[in-house]
Amino acid sequence: MRHLTLALLLTVALSAPATLSAEETNPLMATETEMTLLIPDEEDIIHQTLSTSSPYYYTNLLLKYHNGTEPLTDMEYHYLYYGFMYQEDYRPFAENTALDRMLLVMTGIDPDQPTVMQLEALIENGTEAMKVDPFNPKVLNMMAYAYGALGDATREQLYYNHLNGILSTIERSGTGLKEDGRWHVLMFSHAYDLLASKGYNYQESRIVSREAMFIPIAQRPKERIKGFYFDYSRIYRNKPDDVTFKRDRTWQFNNLKPQEYK
Repeated sequence: MRHLTLALLLTVALSAPATLSAEETNPLMATETEMTLLIPDEEDIIHQTLSTSSPYYYTNLLLKYHNGTEPLTDMEYHYLYYGFMYQEDYRPFAENTALDRMLLVMTGIDPDQPTVMQLEALIENGTEAMKVDPFNPKVLNMMAYAYGALGDATREQLYYNHLNGILSTIERSGTGLKEDGRWHVLMFSHAYDLLASKGYNYQESRIVSREAMFIPIAQRPKERIKGFYFDYSRIYRNKPDDVTFKRDRTWQFNNLKPQEYK
């Protein structure tokens, strides 16, 4: 039986089956020079995912994603993830109570000796959570862990592949190091999950423009990176009217309040 090493935290650590080394299985270990960037092109995504004659027609991609009968390519993950924005089910501010229940279950799990009841609860709630956010890295990670602990290696690998596919898709969308090279996400939590998967300790994000936010990190030895930039514009375009984003100010003048984007 293969397990995922899982940190019992609300920000669940994202990891690989213990039988596989990180260098062999985790595309996030690739350097910037090794990874070809694929910045989302909205017109292309709309055309490819909404056209029934396209190999990336969204309905077919989503069926392939859920069925798991054959692996998805990098391009399929790209159109699947960013094409979700143009689906009626994309509601980035919807409450995901099933995910909350999964995290609650995880707080009581001994990762080395989980009970069958706990694992089945993770899978049941994970299936519901994916109806709200089918690409949530924490959910995919916990589903892989649950199936692996139950001895279902096929489904464990399926969700592990999805986990890496989604995280790699986000990472290929930019470098994250500058505002004009920001990583593109569909949910705020996906940004934090990407950083968690890379082992970074992060702080609260700061809205720096109508499209970009910055997440500071605790610097590692020999690293000079202060944080990473993310594009949240797709979330912004789908926010309810009563939601306001506040832009962070690095200085104050005459007690000006933070700029608000409505």
